[in-house]
Amino acid sequence: MSPLFLALDSTGFPSRWLTWQDAVTHEVLGKVAYGFGDHEFTFTGGSNNATGLCSKITLKSILVMTGRSKAHNRRNTIPLSNNALFRRDRFMCAYCGTIQAKWLTRDHIVPLSRGGKDCWLNVCASCPVCNARKGAKLLEEIGWELLYLPYEPNHQEGLLLENRRILGDQMELLKSLIPKHSRITIQ
Repeated sequence: MSPLFLALDSTGFPSRWLTWQDAVTHEVLGKVAYGFGDHEFTFTGGSNNATGLCSKITLKSILVMTGRSKAHNRRNTIPLSNNALFRRDRFMCAYCGTIQAKWLTRDHIVPLSRGGKDCWLNVCASCPVCNARKGAKLLEEIGWELLYLPYEPNHQEGLLLENRRILGDQMELLKSLIPKHSRITIQ
């Protein structure tokens, strides 16, 4: 299984992850300006009927695309998912501090039934016990406080949250772009 390729726009802004199929397609269409990084992957295609030679494309793990990314102008392009939420919150319950990789739940700080929204700023990781005890109550009603404040990850943090198999050279580039206050765990 090939890892994902990190696509940068022409300004150096990390825009998205590409599958190997998308990366090869962009290369063939001339949308890749150049590639760099420590890792190189070669993909072979069919053979040419006239010459009998097999086609090959070699790509680096980080690809600089021609043009500017549309994501560069958007404030946030990271979809809210449980996996991304739990990684943002470092697998820690926002109420009791229990750390667990399994059984975490998404809790709405202001419950949906009380007008809360399903968005990054209103959700946190919660253990099942705390989630059940809190139910549809507001924190003030039960005298609870959050151990940490929720925040909306920026685009680079979102790229880290989306991909579980990030190569070393890709990680170094993304690490240099995330804010110092980020809680995203970087291994």
